Amino acid sequence: MEERLQKILSAAGVTSRRKAEQLIVEGRVTVNGKVITELGTKADFERDHIKVDGKLIRETAEHIYIVLNKPDSVVSTVSDPERRTTVLDLLKGLKTRVYPVGRLDYHSQGLILLTNDGEFANTITSARSHVPKTYLVKVTGTLTQEQEEQFRTGIPLSGRRTAPAGLRLLRRADNPWYEVRLIEGRNQQIRTMFKHLGFLVEKLKRIRIGNIELGKMEPGEFRLLTPLEVKKLMRMARDDGKRERNPEVR
Repeated sequence: MEERLQKILSAAGVTSRRKAEQLIVEGRVTVNGKVITELGTKADFERDHIKVDGKLIRETAEHIYIVLNKPDSVVSTVSDPERRTTVLDLLKGLKTRVYPVGRLDYHSQGLILLTNDGEFANTITSARSHVPKTYLVKVTGTLTQEQEEQFRTGIPLSGRRTAPAGLRLLRRADNPWYEVRLIEGRNQQIRTMFKHLGFLVEKLKRIRIGNIELGKMEPGEFRLLTPLEVKKLMRMARDDGKRERNPEVR
């Protein structure tokens, strides 16, 4: 059966659907020896020879779901042209090919998911899913009550206001710690939101995605998600708006 090429690559565990689109546009995918650069192109996984960077893709035998505590100075990509350490370099002993679900900035730490399940990755990262993500954030100053309200109700970034966010002061100090909860994931969103209010982020650590918690995992440590954890997270991601859209931090 013919399907869009990016969907085939994602389902085969090569990469996420969004990244697959990038691979196609960059001319790194071939079908029966022909370089494909158009995103609407379809192929038949069982009939056609589909290659990425010259390597024939094969059907994924088993889906795998991983939670990793990403350390600072590690990139959330499969490979890096600057040869920096990637999240895949930390998965010692894992033979199954996986890729990151979403991203976590180079200098940010904490929870990141990895999988070879394209449907899972696409569902969790979809803008419609509103899966809440919780972070611990150390900044260079304390927000005023007015600034806190701005943070919670939305800040205009690049011509579009951010979605309502949860915010709670955890530790009052010259450089205080906040707990932040988001239901969207724009590039460097938390850093940009604090910068808009006149503060810089010194440290950022993601501690929760939906029902998945980082817990006491050490930096660089990883574990497999249980089937129940995966099921609950997918159910949360597929909620079509029944869940409250204003993620108050409790």
